[in-house]
Amino acid sequence: MPDRPDGTPPPAGYIAPGAMTEFITDDWGFFVRSARQYERFNSPYQTVEVHDTVPFGKLFRLDGHFMTSERDEFFYHENLVHPAAVTHPQPERVLIVGGGDGGSAEELLKHPSVKSVTLAELDLAVVDISRKYLTSVHRGALDDPRLTLKIGDGFAHVRESAEQYDLIVLDLTDAGGPSLKLYTPEFYRACAARLTPMGALTLHIASPVAHPDRIRATIASLRTAFAIVAPYLTSVPLYGGLWMMACCSALLDPRTMTPLQVDRRVAQRGIGDLQFYNGDTHRAAFALPNFVRALVA
Repeated sequence: MPDRPDGTPPPAGYIAPGAMTEFITDDWGFFVRSARQYERFNSPYQTVEVHDTVPFGKLFRLDGHFMTSERDEFFYHENLVHPAAVTHPQPERVLIVGGGDGGSAEELLKHPSVKSVTLAELDLAVVDISRKYLTSVHRGALDDPRLTLKIGDGFAHVRESAEQYDLIVLDLTDAGGPSLKLYTPEFYRACAARLTPMGALTLHIASPVAHPDRIRATIASLRTAFAIVAPYLTSVPLYGGLWMMACCSALLDPRTMTPLQVDRRVAQRGIGDLQFYNGDTHRAAFALPNFVRALVA
């Protein structure tokens, strides 16, 4: 409901027609109004939706959870990819588990040293719907000749592959359903075995405000597989605000990079079209508030 003619807001508790509601916890959530539904169907794994919205443009949902949108995807994808990719001296081979919307692949392919990206996505429907509606998210990365698409179980690919990767990006749905086994110490150790000595894994975790227990458990699991676990923060509007990610490695630590070093490396690599990430945001992401320090201690 728009503001009334006199400029006053809608009444408290009013939810606009066509509102898509997502609960962050059992007692807290938010809504985005759908101006138009483009698609809604059940794949073999999940319910897939694409909507047009005023604040976010085309918006993609899985099983009722907001995944990505045209207008805010850079908050998530740039921060998931670049802190590790820029810190790495020369990433060449990359694995993305999940990420069927192509946003992480698009960011990785901005690095000129990247020779191959393997995208292991469980659900072909996610890739197909992204090709159809989310061009402004993947910008053709799903059809880049450097990208190899593997449709199937990401855990199986990691466990059975002999490939060594410089970066592994876990671009997953929240823990639950088919993705639940990808949030386990066993999977993290399998990923660690697929990394080169200077390789790093990045993943998103949860909201430190809404999901503190999930963050504690995930950080503890990651520490069973990696000597260095560097948690960091960003803001993702579509996920309700403050969000935690982590970079994990045997040797590579993005916290050692100064803002000047980050900006210099971005310039040297000719990485353009960054709407969020720069040297200052890199450094700031690892400056954790006290309540977050306590979660990850």
